[in-house]
Amino acid sequence: MIYEKSCGAVIFTEADGVRLYLIELMKKGHCSICKGHVEKNETEHQTAEREILEETGLSVKFINGFRESIEYSPYEGCIKTVIFFLAGTDSMDVTAQEEEVKEIKWLPFPEAMEDLTFDSDRETLRKAEEFLRKIDL
Repeated sequence: MIYEKSCGAVIFTEADGVRLYLIELMKKGHCSICKGHVEKNETEHQTAEREILEETGLSVKFINGFRESIEYSPYEGCIKTVIFFLAGTDSMDVTAQEEEVKEIKWLPFPEAMEDLTFDSDRETLRKAEEFLRKIDL
């Protein structure tokens, strides 16, 4: 069995009083939350921060207290664990990583939920929205 690990974050900002979430349309055709593989000796947060910068060009601030883990099999004989954090940004100025990301969208919660391809990503986004509603930023 092969084991893989990725880390990323539900990224949000606010514009005109509306919370918007960053959704990536990947070149492979699915819509996803920003994430990527852990590289040697990286912490989970370091991986998430690097992947966010590589895929979007954004600097973010992680919100303490949110950590979601999902597990799935991307192909036969492989188990993948993905750790998601929650991160805010003041900038909506993004640069999509040409190799992997076709388009980056900023969407309100209902539209982001509709755009995401996988149920696990929708569940992670739902938990992030619920978490943000309970805290004062």
